Amino acid sequence: MPTSDTRTWRQRLAAYQQPSAGRSILEILITAAPLAAIWGAAWAAAHFGLWWLALLLAVPAALFLVRLFMVQHDCSHRAFFRNRHANDWIGRVIGVLTLTPYDCWRQTHAIHHATSGDLDRRGLGDILTLTVDEYRALPLWRRIGYRLYRHPLVLFGIGPAYLFLLEQRLPSGLMRGGWRPWFSAMGTNLAIAAFLVAVALLAGWQALLLVNLPTLVIAASIGVWLFYVQHQFEGAYWARRDQWDLTEAALRGASHYHLPQPLRWMTANIGVHHVHHISSRIPFYRLPAVLKDHPELMMASRLSVPQSLRAVPLSLWDEANQRLISFRELARRSRVAA
Repeated sequence: MPTSDTRTWRQRLAAYQQPSAGRSILEILITAAPLAAIWGAAWAAAHFGLWWLALLLAVPAALFLVRLFMVQHDCSHRAFFRNRHANDWIGRVIGVLTLTPYDCWRQTHAIHHATSGDLDRRGLGDILTLTVDEYRALPLWRRIGYRLYRHPLVLFGIGPAYLFLLEQRLPSGLMRGGWRPWFSAMGTNLAIAAFLVAVALLAGWQALLLVNLPTLVIAASIGVWLFYVQHQFEGAYWARRDQWDLTEAALRGASHYHLPQPLRWMTANIGVHHVHHISSRIPFYRLPAVLKDHPELMMASRLSVPQSLRAVPLSLWDEANQRLISFRELARRSRVAA
């Protein structure tokens, strides 16, 4: 495990922070063009009554939409272009397709980067995680609510659909943040409405239901899953504010999700999340070079696909033992203690 502080690591990785305008434009084209082509084919299938094919094409469309969201993600860190306005306007346009108000999301995501792994600053831009003591102190109905919230069907199914379709229509978490968050959310909503009307006029309302809606729901679930395994895994780092360390939060609190190569490309290397938390200004297409040139980062918080699946039940932070545990383990401990 690397032990250098964050400033040292940022200095070592500074050379990777320079985006290439040509490469960035290419990445947008090879992501947006296939998405448009798949949507066009799916709309045509819906038009000719091939409903099964339209629904089937929503799966690859969702994968490319996830990749497009990763471009938006890099734009929010001002990592994709050297020009700030280019980052922001590309991010805003993509936000119409991902149903994500860019300026709101950029602000809450910045808070996530500044507070990830800090037990005293949870609740905005992250997945709610209670400590064992906090969970035990809840009344029964709230414990049931938390267990439902952490159930896989809710966390990776109903929850993502609710987040992208409904919650992000308002500046969630920034309701009292002045006019800018509201302008971002309402402006995105108007642009989304215009896009949906255009699709309905071009391909029919059936296309919206059979193509665009399934694409969004599938992409939302994939996105939330990726965000989950980036910070919720065996060995993850959490600490109270007075003991919290930014470097530890990056190298131990963010995973290196080691996916097969096709999925690494499709998810825009977001699995190299520990490096991203050290230096968020590195464009995603330069992250593999960081691992190649700094092999000591390769094994830091490395998470395989089977290990990520075993992390699903981990729902509570055990402060005494400094680890995530499941509801089942907590119940077993209670039985032993009784």
